Amino acid sequence: MSDPVQRGQEWLATLLKQMGFSCRVDSIIPNGSDDAAVWLKIDEAGLHSGQVRDLIGEGGKTIDALQYLTNTLLNIGVEPEEQKSFTVELDGYRVKRQEELEALVQEVAQRVRTTGQEEVLKSLSSAERRQVHNLFADYEDLRTESQGAEPDRRLIVRLSSQKDGEEE
Repeated sequence: MSDPVQRGQEWLATLLKQMGFSCRVDSIIPNGSDDAAVWLKIDEAGLHSGQVRDLIGEGGKTIDALQYLTNTLLNIGVEPEEQKSFTVELDGYRVKRQEELEALVQEVAQRVRTTGQEEVLKSLSSAERRQVHNLFADYEDLRTESQGAEPDRRLIVRLSSQKDGEEE
């Protein structure tokens, strides 16, 4: 099968079936995104609320793991320019989480600007850290960096004028 989007849908549906979840997977290419970004939406219609909770997992850990596997396995051996970036969505989790991260970024940006003190953001998955880095890219007066090693990796936000480990 040459269509990577269809391949992604079928692969994720098969994985879910092997996990004991019989559900459909739809694909969505978000408006305004490049052709490489694809959302694989798990249809929750055939799932009960406990199954939805299990698939999302505590703090999104299960859905993050599903997304990681999807991206890793479906992009093995694929030329970089042909790779897809898959986002696995279920029950609006990713949309809600994106809104939470956007609000967090605004709050942290305001605190760092007001106090001049750097802020440390913990408990973000690697995908969420990447999202937060991208959200902060719009703030020219602030910069971010990741420090530490998993599972204790954290994101540092500071004023652009500050050097590493130095506070104004």
